[in-house]
Amino acid sequence: MAQSTKTATEKLGESTRGAPASAAAQQSDNVAHALAGAGGGLLSMALTYPLITLSTRAQVESKRAQSSTLDAVRRIVQREGITGLYAGLESALFGISVTNFVYYYWYEWTRAGFERAALKAGRASKKLTTVESMIAGAIAGSATVLITNPIWVVNTRMTARKSDSDEQGLPGSKPAKKPSTIGTLLSIIREEGFARLFAGVMPALVLVINPILQYTIFEQLKNAVEKRRRVTPTDSFYMGALGKLLATSITYPYITVKSRMHVAGKDGPKDDMITSFNKILREEGWSGLYGGIAPKVTQSVITAAFLFAFKDALYDMTIKARRSLAAKK
Repeated sequence: MAQSTKTATEKLGESTRGAPASAAAQQSDNVAHALAGAGGGLLSMALTYPLITLSTRAQVESKRAQSSTLDAVRRIVQREGITGLYAGLESALFGISVTNFVYYYWYEWTRAGFERAALKAGRASKKLTTVESMIAGAIAGSATVLITNPIWVVNTRMTARKSDSDEQGLPGSKPAKKPSTIGTLLSIIREEGFARLFAGVMPALVLVINPILQYTIFEQLKNAVEKRRRVTPTDSFYMGALGKLLATSITYPYITVKSRMHVAGKDGPKDDMITSFNKILREEGWSGLYGGIAPKVTQSVITAAFLFAFKDALYDMTIKARRSLAAKK
C-alpha cells in the first residue's frame, strides 16, 4: 500500500513538473487546429458560396417570391451577372475564417480538458465520449455565436439586399452602387443601433445544436475508424458530409428564422424568435420554414466535407512547419 502511494505521488510530481511545457504544447496545438479550421473553412466557403446566396435569398423572401433553384440562378445572373451569385463573399470569407478559428480553438481547449480529466481518473481511453463531445461542441458553439454574430448579420444583409433593390428600382434606372462590407456595417450601426448587430442571437444559440450534432457524429465515426486504421482526409470528407447532412436537416427551420431576423430593417417589425417562428408558420405554412433547403443542404454538406478534408491536410502541414521551424532553432 505504501509502495503504491509512493508511486502515485512520484507520478503526480512528474506530471506537475512537466505541466508548463505540456500546457505550452497544448496551447500551440489548439492554435494549429484553429488555423487549420479557419483555412479549411475559407477554402470550402469559396467553393460553395453561390449555393449560400441562393439559400439565403430563398429564406428571406416571402412564399410568393419563391421559385425553383434553377429559376433563381437565371434571375440572379440575368439581373446582376455572375457576380450576383457572390454578393457578400468578402464578409462571408472573413466571417467563416473568424468563426472556424474561434470554434476550433475553444473545441480543442475543451477537448484537452476532458482528456486530462480522463487520464487523472485512470480511464482506459482518453477519447471523448458522446456526452463530452456534445458539451465541447456546446461551449465552442456558444462562444462562436456571441463573438461572430455581427459578421453574419452584415453578410446576410449584403447577400439579401440585391433582391430588394431589384424589386424597388424603377424600370430603366441604373442599379444602386453596392455598399462595401464596412459600409454596410456602419450603416446598420448608424441607422439601427449597435444592438441590431446581435439580431438573431437567440435562434443562433439554439442552432449551436447543429455543430454539436455534426461534430458528435463526426467524432464517434472517427473513433470507430481509428480503432482499425489511421483516419485520412478522404475519410474526414465523407464523415464530415454525413454529420452535416443530418445536423442541417434537423435544424433548418431555425436557420430560416435566424436569416429573417438578420434582415429585419429598422422600420420593420422586430419580432423575437418564437414570434418569428409562429408568423412564418401562420403566413406561409411549414414549407416557409424550409425555403431554400435544397441549395442549403447541398452547400452545407459539400462545405463540411471539404472543410474536414482541408482541415486535416492543413493541420498536418501546420504541424510539419512548426516542427521544421523548431528544428532550425
